[in-house]
Amino acid sequence: MKYFLIIVAALCVITLVNILLESHRENRKISFSSYRIKDKRLKKNAKIVMISDLHNACYGEKNSELLHVVETISPDLILVAGDVIVGKTGLSVDTGVDFLNSLGESFPVFVGKGNHEMRTSIYEKYGDMWENLYERTKDKVHWLINDSIYLADYNMTIYGLDMKPEYYRRFKKLYMDSAYLEEELRKPDKRSYNILIGHDPDYFEEYAAWGADLCVSGHVHGGLIIIPHLGGLISPMIKFFPKYYKGVYNIGDSHMIVSAGMGLHTLKIRLNNEPDLVTINLMK
Repeated sequence: MKYFLIIVAALCVITLVNILLESHRENRKISFSSYRIKDKRLKKNAKIVMISDLHNACYGEKNSELLHVVETISPDLILVAGDVIVGKTGLSVDTGVDFLNSLGESFPVFVGKGNHEMRTSIYEKYGDMWENLYERTKDKVHWLINDSIYLADYNMTIYGLDMKPEYYRRFKKLYMDSAYLEEELRKPDKRSYNILIGHDPDYFEEYAAWGADLCVSGHVHGGLIIIPHLGGLISPMIKFFPKYYKGVYNIGDSHMIVSAGMGLHTLKIRLNNEPDLVTINLMK
């Protein structure tokens, strides 16, 4: 019995080490997801790179490797679906600042807030983290904070939703009244193609009902561990097997694309779930 327990313990240690090694490998490797959507309202095609949940991750010095990959894709515009930083007291925002500014020097970049930007902007304990991030990047990228921008060349409107903190509470999804999005963003003009940067994919039904033609989201980090045939394991709301964790989802004529994100925070584990750089080809 003694030797049996030793063997079991050894196998457990070996398994754990292998899991940690694989997670470390996956955290350093960039994977690519590509999607194509057609809509007759578009005046011309648009190639979009969507990035979410960088969380201060670095791919090469000052993210040179990630920037090179984006430049190789050569998008018409870039959407950043929140959580460029880690909202934790005492941490620097320099990585996020450098990355956004570098993107903005080469491409039109539209950024929405995630829960980490949201929390640093409203709670005093984070000091000037949000002001530091925003003020140092606002001249290079377009922050859409419950705001929108119309791109006439494409007949496309991009909205950025800054959700209130209660919608990010753990364990139970808070009901979102149908009027909430109209109050924050106004009602979309259906004559244009409407894209919503909405960090939390859990509210896709509400986004679609509001009038989003395309939602881009992150937040869930792919569920950390993707189990074949079951999906992502757990969401930041401590919800097992979240409905929306990675990929494209549809409700009627509305589409949502969820990235598994480029970085992590707190529990930095990825299995079968490499960092996810998304390309969206919008076709007229």
